[in-house]
Amino acid sequence: MTEVAFHFNAPDKVAYACRLLRKAVGSGAKVVVTAGPDELQVLDVALWTFSPLEFVPHCRASANAAMLAASPVMLTDAVSAAPHQQVLVNLGERVPDGFERFERLIEIVGMQDDDRLQARARWKHYADRGYAITRHDLAPGSQN
Repeated sequence: MTEVAFHFNAPDKVAYACRLLRKAVGSGAKVVVTAGPDELQVLDVALWTFSPLEFVPHCRASANAAMLAASPVMLTDAVSAAPHQQVLVNLGERVPDGFERFERLIEIVGMQDDDRLQARARWKHYADRGYAITRHDLAPGSQN
């Protein structure tokens, strides 16, 4: 069964996603990131620029087969296009279609009320289907 984790209270979801992806790639994980097209564009740019001394190799789902095979991070709004099912990171508003095929799902939730409300609906969706959910509170001073 897919391991589900919510990382919530992220002051900047994109910056947090960049750090999370850097760590995941450093540990050898293959990651699919899903969100809407606008959010993916912002993340794509941020992955090129967030750290001047480090690069997180990534590509879009529309890349050629060789690039998809070589990239540890794939950005897509359609999870069904994923070349692997190791880790899925959701920056989007909805439950990703096909999330259950992945070993792990990480939901990144910001501090905005609308983002929290949408996250609660996703949490309920996973809990109602019997998924155990791990919480990671990113607020300063919180204990995980």
